[in-house]
Amino acid sequence: MAIDNKKEQEREELHRAIWAIADELRGAVDGWDFKNYVLGTMFYRYISENLTAYINSGEEAAGNTDFDYAKMLDADAEEAREGLVEEKGFFILPSELFCNVRTKADRGEIWKYPNGADMLLNEKLEEVFRHIEESAKGSISERSFAGLFDDFDVNSNKLGSTVNKRNERLTKLLNGVAAMNLGSVKDHEIDTFGDAYEYLMTMYASNAGKSGGEFFTPADVSVLLTRLGTVGKTKINKVYDPACGSGSLLLKVEKILGKDAVQTGFFGQEINITTYNLCRINMFLHDIGFDKFDIECEDTLINPQHWDDEPFELIVSNPPYSIKWAGDENPLLINDPRFSPAGVLAPKSKADLAFIMHSLSWLAPNGTAAIVCFPGVMYRGGAEQKIRKYLVDNNFVDCIIQLPSNLFFGTSIATCIMVMKRGKQDNRILFIDATNQCVKVTNNNKLLPEHIDTIVDAFSKREDVEYLCRLVDYDEVKEQNYNLSVSTYVEPEDTREKIDIVKLNAEIKEIVAREQILRDEIEKIIAEIEGEQDV
Repeated sequence: MAIDNKKEQEREELHRAIWAIADELRGAVDGWDFKNYVLGTMFYRYISENLTAYINSGEEAAGNTDFDYAKMLDADAEEAREGLVEEKGFFILPSELFCNVRTKADRGEIWKYPNGADMLLNEKLEEVFRHIEESAKGSISERSFAGLFDDFDVNSNKLGSTVNKRNERLTKLLNGVAAMNLGSVKDHEIDTFGDAYEYLMTMYASNAGKSGGEFFTPADVSVLLTRLGTVGKTKINKVYDPACGSGSLLLKVEKILGKDAVQTGFFGQEINITTYNLCRINMFLHDIGFDKFDIECEDTLINPQHWDDEPFELIVSNPPYSIKWAGDENPLLINDPRFSPAGVLAPKSKADLAFIMHSLSWLAPNGTAAIVCFPGVMYRGGAEQKIRKYLVDNNFVDCIIQLPSNLFFGTSIATCIMVMKRGKQDNRILFIDATNQCVKVTNNNKLLPEHIDTIVDAFSKREDVEYLCRLVDYDEVKEQNYNLSVSTYVEPEDTREKIDIVKLNAEIKEIVAREQILRDEIEKIIAEIEGEQDV
């Protein structure tokens, strides 16, 4: 317990430090931008310390206990460049490590260009970031590092109206991140780098409305999706998210199952370039090696990646709700092997079921897909009903879970989860009403561990529980015209106060009697007044 309390204190201290940096920057750098600067700097610190620890531990194992890569001359370090790029995927010169650049900036020192001209901090950081990305060029890690620092604009007016103001803020940023108690990069149990990332994303999303919430799935929902997808499994071949955002869902799998339990790695696709960069940074901050993740930046529905990969045993996703897509305007899509089996495309104005069909195509025969859905896809007619018919008739739908409202940042909608399997043992569908499995925390609802346990337990047992879940035969779903709304099959508990009719009637009788007495008294008063007027 004492250890847990210590960890929690360290975590709270870290969160306060992040908030302080945010306050420092937000005067000039607002919203989504300030997060990019903090995360980019954290990432720069992380890979610097990661590389240094890797080299130092190798020297220590060889008996050179006094060695420190950060103090090495650049010319001497160059000899190890090729081998380090092969092993770590990147290379940083000692003089360009976070600790050395930060120290020099804090002292107000300047750097020099080869021609002898002065180089200021913003110019130096731009050069360092370019060197890190270029170090991976021509190697198998090139795609993992390309463009990682694109959103860290050291020359932006958002940092300050003059070069001096920008460099002043950049120095404060470096010092703030340096002061964070992030522990050793070897200490993955506390996972402070990853925790700092998640906190910063949560902090931004909770204050940014829909624009921020689109990029982030709350940790409790991520845990639920992962646990639903891994019931009965201790390891999987790999995990995939077709709309991976900043990667929080993918990495929750690593947190729950363990890194070694995800044998081949972490795969995802993201259309937004900024979020794509954040996802790759997130992978590194969680110590996922460049050879253990494959994140692509493309439109999943129109230009899907990972076509030739082995199907995925686990797919978890929170795709964007009811976005527009090409649909039947693109004549090629109806013949796309992902969508053609249903014989119809998802509506152009609502791509939700297109993501479902795509995920099903990428799912292994023994795999499970747990996808967050907009409630409307469960009951709307037209093309969506035909797609549901295909999914149910072919026995792909394993479970539908109605979640509480207000779980996600930027929307109060009560979302659903569709769990799909290709290798079901029966043709029944489990419906779970989890609308009451939450507590209110600040402005949002939250799933506590006990709520997640209740939902996963019901999912695992597949038994009827009054007011919670019901296992429904295929024929009944067909009779309901393939309506998959949980409320159609699970009766909600009546939490209203029960009324005692006998007692209520007695109270009404007493009220009526008192009313008559009052009427009689009023009539007497009126009669007396009228008598006095006659006199």
